[in-house]
Amino acid sequence: MDENIVWHQHGVDKQKRQQQNGHKSCILWFTGFSGSGKSTIAGALEARLFELGHHTYLLDGDNVRHGLCGDLGFSDADRKENIRRVGETAKLMVDAGLIVLTAFISPFQEERDMVRNLVGESEFIEVYLDTPLATCEQRDPKGLYKKARAGEIAHFTGIDSDYEVPTNPELSINTSTQDIDSCVAQLIDYLRGKNIIG
Repeated sequence: MDENIVWHQHGVDKQKRQQQNGHKSCILWFTGFSGSGKSTIAGALEARLFELGHHTYLLDGDNVRHGLCGDLGFSDADRKENIRRVGETAKLMVDAGLIVLTAFISPFQEERDMVRNLVGESEFIEVYLDTPLATCEQRDPKGLYKKARAGEIAHFTGIDSDYEVPTNPELSINTSTQDIDSCVAQLIDYLRGKNIIG
């Protein structure tokens, strides 16, 4: 970074924003195979948090690739850059006092840890959608597994690209055995237990 670029400290900080919002800010990082339920569960949780009066924002993998990361492909290097950009964006949102929900396959532990290290120790909550690959492939909501199996998509996680299972996630959720309401209830209980929300 250029030595002439200096961080400017403003008077309104994260703590003041959190106090005004009435809750702490954090990142709920949903990771798992395509079709595991990341966007569905993150969206349902956001809706519930919104009903409870909390300030949130949901960063969804496909949506982000329409704009912020629209210039990136799916090579390992591009995927790393995708997560870096999302992580930096989520960090700003945490500073803004928001509860940030992110739904990204994010297959590599190194990249997830990179985002974890951007924020405070208790501000990154890794939520592993521990849904079996066979279930995800059977669901195939976007038809991507079918295309990957036919060789029409390269570097597809779970088929010809690795997924590194989180080593120590804060939460593991299996959407093949839990319905949406129970998943959301588990997440709300966790947030209350950590005094992030009241």
